[in-house]
Parts: sequence; C-alpha cells; structure tokens
Amino acid sequence: MSATITPVDASGPDTAPTPGARLRRFARPGAALLSGFLLYLSFPPRPLWWLALPAFALLGWTLRGRRLRAGFGLGYLAGLGFLLPLLVWTGEEVGPGPWLALAAVEALFVAAAGLGIAAVSRLPWWPFFAAGVWILAEGARARVPFGGFPWGKVAFGQADGLFLPLAAVGGTPVLGFAVALCGFGLYEAYRRFRAYRATGAVPRGPLAAAGLAVLVPVTGALAALPLVDDSAEDGTATVAAVQGNVPRLGFDFNAQRRAVLDNHVARTRELARAVEDGREPRPDFVLWPENSSDIDPYANADAADVIDGAVKAIGVPTVIGAVVTPQTGKLRNTLIQWDPERGPVATYDKRHVQPFGEYIPMRSFVRIFNSNVDRVSRDFGAGTKVGVFDLAGTKVGLATCYEAAFDWAVRDTVTHGAQLISVPSNNATFGRTEMTYQQLAMSRVRAVEHSRSVVVPVTSGVSAIIRPDGEIVSQTKMFTPDVLVEKVPLRSSQTPATRLGTLPEALLAVLAAAGLGWAGARAVRARRTPAS
Repeated sequence: MSATITPVDASGPDTAPTPGARLRRFARPGAALLSGFLLYLSFPPRPLWWLALPAFALLGWTLRGRRLRAGFGLGYLAGLGFLLPLLVWTGEEVGPGPWLALAAVEALFVAAAGLGIAAVSRLPWWPFFAAGVWILAEGARARVPFGGFPWGKVAFGQADGLFLPLAAVGGTPVLGFAVALCGFGLYEAYRRFRAYRATGAVPRGPLAAAGLAVLVPVTGALAALPLVDDSAEDGTATVAAVQGNVPRLGFDFNAQRRAVLDNHVARTRELARAVEDGREPRPDFVLWPENSSDIDPYANADAADVIDGAVKAIGVPTVIGAVVTPQTGKLRNTLIQWDPERGPVATYDKRHVQPFGEYIPMRSFVRIFNSNVDRVSRDFGAGTKVGVFDLAGTKVGLATCYEAAFDWAVRDTVTHGAQLISVPSNNATFGRTEMTYQQLAMSRVRAVEHSRSVVVPVTSGVSAIIRPDGEIVSQTKMFTPDVLVEKVPLRSSQTPATRLGTLPEALLAVLAAAGLGWAGARAVRARRTPAS
C-alpha cells in the first residue's frame, strides 16, 4: 500500500497585508497630523476656537495606550501638523529654511508631550494627567532654548472662546489646561459610551473621570465670569494709537527709516489738527509703535526735532518706539516717554529680545545655513527694568511686541502698578500673514488675564484698542496709515492670575509629574511581577 504525501508550505498561511490593514497602519499617524492641523485651525484669524476640543480628543485617541516611543513619534507628527502652518510667517522674507527649522525644533516639545501622554494614558483619571503633561511641555517650550518660544500656546487660540475667563484665574497655563482637559475628556466620554453599548455597564470611577474632565473646565469657566470686569475702577483715559505705515513690506522697509518716522509724525500732526477742529477728542497721551523711529533721536538732532515738533503739536505725552545706537555695546530697542515741554524724560529697553531676529546666537554656525543672519549686523541687548510710564497721571505698562507672548513680561508691569497695558509692535517684516492676528489674540488674552485695557499700536497693522474683557473696540486695517482714539477704563485691582503668578503653572507641573511618576512605578511593578 502506497501513501501519497502532500507537501506542507513551511511559510504558513498567506500573511500579505490586506488594503484595509495597510490603511489601519497609517490611521494613527494620520490622526496625529490631523489633530495638530485642527489645533492650528483653532487659532486666529479664524474664529474657530472650538476646534481645539476635537483636536485634543483626536490626539487622545491617537496616543492612548501607545508605547513611549510611539507616543513620541505620534506627538512629533501632531507638533508638525500644528506648528508648520502656524509659523509659516517666519519664512516670509528669509525663505523656508528658518521656518522649517523652527517648526522642527519646537515640535520636539509636542513630541515630549506625546510621550508623556502615552505614559499616563492607562492611569485612572488619565485626562487630568494628560492635560497636565501638555501644560508642562508648553512651560518648557516657553523657557528653552534661548529664553523660550511660547508662540502657539493653546491659550492664545482662545480669545473668542468659552474658556477665556479662566485666564483671570490662573493665566495662560490654567486656560490651556482647561481646553486640553475638556478635549481629552470628550474622547474618554466617547470611549466609555462605546464600552457601555458593548457591555451594558461602565465602572463608576472611569465614568466619573470622563464626566468631570468635561464638566470641570466648563463649570470653571462659567464660575470665572465675574472676574471678567471692564468697569472703570480708576476712571478713564482717552488714548490715541498711531499707525504710520511703512513704505514697503518686508525687510526693505528698514532702508526707509526716515520715511517711517515721517509717516508717524504726519499722522500725529493730523490728529493734532483734528483735535483743534473738534473732530477728535484730545487724548491724554499718544502711543507710537515699536520701530516708529529707527533713527536714534539721541544721536540724530533732525530726528529729535521732528519728533519734538509732533509731540508739541498734539500737546500730550507720547511714547516713541526707537532704536538707540550707543557708540559702543549693543543696540537697544527702546520706548521713550516724550514730554511736550521737557522732551525725552523716561525710557524702557525691551527685556526679552528676539533670538535670530534682534540678536543672532551662534552666528558663525547659523551663517552656514542662511546668510540672512548678517542682516542683523549688530546685536540688540536686553534691558533689565520693568517698563511702567506715568503718562498724564495714568500708569501705563509696556511690553514690546514679542514680549507679549511671555507671561512674566506682561504680569510684571501690572504688579508694578500699571493701570493700562501697551504692546507697541512692528509686524511689517511679516507682510500680510496671520502673524499679526495671532499676536493680537495674545493681547486680548492678556487683557482678561490681568483685567486691563490693552492698546496695541503697530507700524503697519493691525493696531487695536482692547477693553479689559478682551473686546476689541477699535482696530485698523493692515498697511494703512491710521490713528485710533478711544476712551478706555483704567483699573488697579489684581486678578487671581496676577496675584498667583507662576503658582498655577507649578501646580499643574506637579500634577503632570505625579502622573508620570505613577505610570513609571506601575511599569516597574509590572516588569517585576512574574507572569501567572
């Protein structure tokens, strides 16, 4: 009797991935990119603040249960999806190299957040720990390297949002935490709902965690509404913001320094004539933007004369944005308080100068990649004193342009007595990009955070006057000469955010550290426990 032997395929069954499996393989990377892009879309000039919630919900789905390495990679993709479109304006005049490099470096902080969120995602009450990790990463990004780059904090996309009152409770960290927590909570609630449909039961603890992750930030925002107050505690002041405009967009406007100065002089003299004719109320003081006089009035008598003539014409204290060029040492980005009778009487030197914009770190190394660094031929130096001017009896706090992104730079002015905040800026280098709207949103958040009116005079726009509740009462168009004159409330009381300073951020960092420590301890125990 003979037997027929059937050969066996040693390779086993066909293991080639199906099209569906290939698509599933890319689902999480694609979701990570999409979550970042949704977060970008939640930022101005679009009034789509609520998109931050599905952005974090999708990020939660992407990262929950992932290994640490996968969390880092997925977080990096989310960071690129967010920061590449958000920061495209940084390459407006210098090409894509600096923009891509900045986004690539800053996305590393989002990657670190992704790793941390993946680590805590298996914990009970994980949305709270995950939101804390996000704020911890934002805090690190706001401090390192080169003094940090807080542009793109989640809070700065919420100027029109439901959660804005929380800025008065604990500043940008608490506001950003609430948004992230609500987004993660929505995903967890959805996950628990699906579990309920599948099994008919959901444990009370996880259900409570999901519900509170959504309810706590929403309830907190509603409870904080009484802190948003635009009443005139200290009376009112009539302020004028001058936007002189520039001859050309981009870097070339610097070659027309005298034209920029003359534009601001002309607008101020026009305002003086309008006041004399009764067409405008007389302001208590006038605010010019950053770089409104790139000619040093201390070194150039002609520049000093035209400024002095304009200030005498309007007859009230005026703040001039100037580049001061000492014979030795570094340049100074200076705001000068110019009195119509006494001339320059006080100065404020910008304390946080912009790396790669106002000074070049590692110049010889950076030059290898982009010769535009030599446009900054002489570095700016940083000031050390808090800027508060007494303008006709009103204490005006000063945060020059880039400084508005830093919590401490604005808070210091209020704790030193500012009743109103001014953010003089120069956005001409960035053309008609979204940059100016992103920066304006920061000033709106700062208004609520410290319960102060905020005036934003910009060389080329958008200039604006903002009430303490974050409402823009007057604004200009871009690249249009204009003057805004408004009566604004003055306030001296301090919000909890102002009084608490960095404490809320520190407590959220402790929350994140506790979650990461707990997750680490659980992982160690799991490795030491033998499999049954």
